[in-house]
Amino acid sequence: MYKVVTGVVGNDIHVVANRLIDISLQARGFEVFNLGVNTYLEEFIDAVVETDADVLLISSLNGEAEGWCRELQFLMAEYELKDVTFVIGGNLSVGESKDEDLVKKYQSYGFDLVFHQIELNDGLDQLEEFLGKKS
Repeated sequence: MYKVVTGVVGNDIHVVANRLIDISLQARGFEVFNLGVNTYLEEFIDAVVETDADVLLISSLNGEAEGWCRELQFLMAEYELKDVTFVIGGNLSVGESKDEDLVKKYQSYGFDLVFHQIELNDGLDQLEEFLGKKS
């Protein structure tokens, strides 16, 4: 069973979407540590360390995740989180953006998987496939 820390980053209060992610992860057999909404990146990292999580899954629905997630690589290095899978999904931009540009941008921040405006179960299928290949 994989352990997942999840929640909504920054000044984002999309509680319903966060709860749907939680329920969907649990239904797939993940052990979920849900930090809720309005969560700072440092809080996510602290929770990953405390729970010894395999996955950090951050969501954003207001499109402002970029400003909150730029420091991920630095925190990953500081806490030596080489074995953790980093995932971000939801609405990842304000205004128009090309998916491939967003994926490259978030990967440069340290995310392994980037899901911009895709269906939740499709993203979770891809996460499970990624974890299967990783182990």
